[in-house]
Amino acid sequence: MNTPLPAAGSAGAWLLASRPATLAAAVVPVFVGAACAQTQGGFRLGPSLVCLACAIFIQIGTNFANDVFDFEKGADTAERLGPVRAVQAGLLTPSQVRRGMGIAFGLTALCALYLAAIGGWPLLGLGALAIASGIAYTGGPYPLGYHGLGDLFVIIFFGFVAVAGTAYANLLTVPEIAWWAAIPVGFLATAILVVNNLRDLPTDAASGKRTLAVRFGRRGALLEYGTLLVVSYAIPGVLHARGIAGPWIYLPWLTAPMALRLGLQILRRQGRELNAVLVATARLLFIFGLTLTVGILLS
Repeated sequence: MNTPLPAAGSAGAWLLASRPATLAAAVVPVFVGAACAQTQGGFRLGPSLVCLACAIFIQIGTNFANDVFDFEKGADTAERLGPVRAVQAGLLTPSQVRRGMGIAFGLTALCALYLAAIGGWPLLGLGALAIASGIAYTGGPYPLGYHGLGDLFVIIFFGFVAVAGTAYANLLTVPEIAWWAAIPVGFLATAILVVNNLRDLPTDAASGKRTLAVRFGRRGALLEYGTLLVVSYAIPGVLHARGIAGPWIYLPWLTAPMALRLGLQILRRQGRELNAVLVATARLLFIFGLTLTVGILLS
């Protein structure tokens, strides 16, 4: 049974456009980065909370940008297989979503100014780059997501920038553990994108959106998904072997059965059936991230 859509222009329409289910990808890197800072005795609540707000605003702003730009480029049509998009469904107008995008990125800029006051120009630069990239993901003259660069974008910003940036905001330096911890966080966030692109492969190809799934086909996307998961689960072993973390770092391995189930499901499902795999992959990122955070703190 289909869930009724919210009224056009309502708070429910804005909530739908913000795509709250995607916020795990924004929250987890901050938790992990803050835990990495705590291992060095440098955790600070204020900067960590502002990093969290900054990450959430960037995610929402990017979601708004994707909603309006994908519609305008013809990638979102009535044949869309994924969750409802607000502009395509007529729940919000393009101009409304553009204003919402501006507000979200404006709040991001305010957070970045605060972080710059305590951490200098590197944090201001990261904030500006994150905003520009959030717009350029589906907008501008060379949209990253339309040229097969979306996966790299997610690894860099949801992994290295978010985790290392949070650690830097606390410590004014980036410890080695943060660089390593950024890998599984960024890779699992990218795995969510891979499921999305695999589901949308036919419609993306028809609209000229050249994601990696379109470029290399279903087999290539499945190989990428499996590689991202395998590497993510290898990192705790690397951290322990290098003496960076103790045995508690293996806590994320408790989620391995979830990852195995997802690997089997993505092999068998296509089209709208992959929506459940996408949601479950986001859930895997969240639980893996929480266990990684606890493992880092206990190690």
